[in-house]
Parts: sequence; structure tokens; C-alpha cells
Amino acid sequence: MRPARIYDYLVRSRARVLEATRGLPASDHARVFPIGLGTIGRTLTHIMISEWYYVQRMQQRVVPVYEKWPIRDEHPPPLATLEAAWRTQADETRAAIATLAGTAAWEAALSYEPEPDEGKTIVVTASPADIFTQLVLHEVHHRAQALNMLRQLGASAGEIDYNAMMYDQRDIPAG
Repeated sequence: MRPARIYDYLVRSRARVLEATRGLPASDHARVFPIGLGTIGRTLTHIMISEWYYVQRMQQRVVPVYEKWPIRDEHPPPLATLEAAWRTQADETRAAIATLAGTAAWEAALSYEPEPDEGKTIVVTASPADIFTQLVLHEVHHRAQALNMLRQLGASAGEIDYNAMMYDQRDIPAG
């Protein structure tokens, strides 16, 4: 697999989702749906902050408790603010991939303790490659929820399959 190319796909498909979302009134960003995190705003915010979290973990940085994160999904920022933060995050993600992918560190196990859940403390051990895989699959999972919400609002992000966006394609003249 090629992590930088996979991340490029996420950024391209994400751009289509954000473009479709940008065309909606702000009230639709907060409209409640019975799926995912409940709103487009929360879902997109959750994807972005999760990417931040996973990159922090890939780089073995200490992550503050969730209450101290600058952006949290229960209070999604306006879309323009979220997009600006995500562009900055994308640069940080690309830099982390460039630093780690293809090195021994990419597959090396690292351990961390996430915030206790229901009073239970655990130790997680995963490689940066594993954490990056989670980052990718997590975004795809929640992006599907956002796409479902967009469709229910009559909006579409168009074709976002990897093959449609990333494979080289050319027209063959009829003849």
C-alpha cells in the first residue's frame, strides 16, 4: 500500500463532501438524523478531530484529555472554520506519513494509554501503520454517514470511489 496516495484519496473525496455541505444552509449542518453522530456538522468535526488524534498517536505525542481539545464534536465549529483547521491538519498528516512511511518506525509497535473509559484504564499497542489504517477506515466509515445525511437533504458529493478518483482513465475514441 502507498500511504501518501491513500491519504490523497481521502483528501480528494473529503473535498467533494465538503463542497456538497458548503452548498447547504447552516441549519442543515445541524439537522438531526438517526445515524452516526446525528448531524453533518458533528460527523465532519468528529472525522477531523479523530485524524488529529491518530496523527498525535502515530508520532507518540501526549494527547490532552478530550475536554481540553481545541475542537470537539459536540460543539462543531462553522464549516469554514472546520475546513481551515482540516487543511492545517492535512499538512500535518502528510508530514507524519512522509516521516514515518517506508521506515522501520512505520511498523514498529508503540504503546499508549488513552483516556480511561468508564473508569477502566487500558494500554493500546499498535504501529503507526496500524494507526494510519484506523485513520483511513474511520474516515470512510463516518464519511458514509455524512453522505447518507447529504442524500437525505437532496445533496450529492458525486462519485467518490477510489477507482473513479485515483485510477488513470482515458477515453477511447469510437471507431
